[in-house]
Amino acid sequence: MHFQLLIKTIKERREMLQVTQETLAELSGVGLRTLKQFESGKGNPTADTLQKLGNALGLELCFRIKEL
Repeated sequence: MHFQLLIKTIKERREMLQVTQETLAELSGVGLRTLKQFESGKGNPTADTLQKLGNALGLELCFRIKEL
C-alpha cells in the first residue's frame, strides 16, 4: 500500500513539473527502463534509486522503521 503511494507521488510530481520520463531519467541518473518499470508498479527500486528520483524532483524521502 505505501509503495503505491510512493509511485503515485513521484509520478504526480514529475507530471506537475512537466518533466518527461526521459528527462527525469537523465537528470536523476536512473535508467529510463528502471523509471518506466517503477512508475508502472513492476519495478523494485533500491533506496539509492528512490533517493536519486526524489532529489531530481525536489522531494525529500524519509525512511522510517516501524515499531512492532
